[in-house]
Amino acid sequence: MPPDFDIHRRHTALSLISLALPGTPALAQGGPAAQLRIGTLVPKNSLYHQSLLELGESWRAAQGGGARFVVFTDGSQGGEAEIARRMRIGQLQGALMSVVGLREIEPTVAALQTLPLLFRDWDEVDYVREKMRPAMEQRFLAKGFVIVGWGDAGWVRFFSKEPAFRPDDFKRMKFFAWGSEPEQQAIMKSLGYTPVPLETADILPALQTGMINVVPSTPYFALAGQVFNTAPNMLEINWAPIVGALVVTQRAWEAMTPAGQQALRAAGEKAGLQMRAQARKEVDEAVAAMRKRGLVVNKPNAEQMREWNALADSLYPRIRGSMVPAETFDEVFMHLKAFRSTRGR
Repeated sequence: MPPDFDIHRRHTALSLISLALPGTPALAQGGPAAQLRIGTLVPKNSLYHQSLLELGESWRAAQGGGARFVVFTDGSQGGEAEIARRMRIGQLQGALMSVVGLREIEPTVAALQTLPLLFRDWDEVDYVREKMRPAMEQRFLAKGFVIVGWGDAGWVRFFSKEPAFRPDDFKRMKFFAWGSEPEQQAIMKSLGYTPVPLETADILPALQTGMINVVPSTPYFALAGQVFNTAPNMLEINWAPIVGALVVTQRAWEAMTPAGQQALRAAGEKAGLQMRAQARKEVDEAVAAMRKRGLVVNKPNAEQMREWNALADSLYPRIRGSMVPAETFDEVFMHLKAFRSTRGR
């Protein structure tokens, strides 16, 4: 199985009450200046980075009192599993992560990204996410994290050194795989594929040395990371959406003033909308830019597409209960069925 790659609507009354209690770290009571140190894999100066910087300015202005906002880009704080660990021990106060990292906190979020060829378009992704969002954000809060905005980064395509059109073509190749997803690697191996667990910083060197031959990636990141120069063949299928969110620790959230919380919530919603709109637009723009520089786009024919859909169908029973909790898996299919019924599908 080719892997997928790899961003709380309501704050509780308890959060607000705690700001008024003695000993709380709120600035109004003379505590240390609030700070948000945000870790992420996104490239410096990318649209995601720019959205985070704008969010930070809005938050700092509202929070006041010398509040600090710092973004660590390009995986400088480690992979997404490591970023989640750093938040837990207080080295980071927040992160912009894909489902790969978010599932380290709350496994049910995997349902939005790890079901191959399930979502047919962005309308379906948006519908399912919004239906599941309130309960999912409550689960994150129960784990000590507040989601302040949801985003996505485009569809996963397969970039390979050699042309490939059907599932069996990839069995002779070696795939980049997230080191933090052993369940997925086990499924891949059982189907005859070869995963090579790495971090994103290792992708380009691994491609250049032949350690891997295939990278599942969104076109935007393949362009930004220069993946296409070494893996110049792209299979044009929408394998899975890359879904993510901006999260902050509950401890950092409760250290903010009410004005800071409100500003962060509003800015998070705005940033999420910007990221989603721009990322979806840049899928086609990135492909066009790479084509001008030598990318070959390989589009499966109808028969080959049937093979890909058959592979996806065979994967769902393996994913249910292992990579995605069974109850959440069933909920996704229920929402999709309801949404498609309104569109006559």
